[in-house]
Parts: sequence; structure tokens; C-alpha cells
Amino acid sequence: MKNMQIKVTQIKSKYGRLATHKACLVGLGIKRINQSVIVNDTPENRGMLNKISYMIKIEDI
Repeated sequence: MKNMQIKVTQIKSKYGRLATHKACLVGLGIKRINQSVIVNDTPENRGMLNKISYMIKIEDI
């Protein structure tokens, strides 16, 4: 089975957001605006991506 991955880029600031939303950014490894990271497509990561979908841009690789 192929290991699916997703490219995630932060497009909005984390300041003034809920603590759980900031924690999702930390969990995904995102530290600043316009930073991109590649994460595995797992249910855990999908849950974090859904929670902060208004702050990020998601691209399939």
C-alpha cells in the first residue's frame, strides 16, 4: 500500500486563536506563516487539518 502524504502550508496567523488550534499547528510541525510541511495522511493528522482548515492550505502530493 502506498504511503500517502499531504503538503500543508500556513496562510493565516496563529495569534489570537484558540489554544487547541495552536496545538494543532505545533503537532503538524508548522512554526510560521508561509511555511510548508509534508505530513502523512492519517486519521489523526486529518482531524488536526480539519480543525484548523481556515488557517492552512492543503495540497496532495
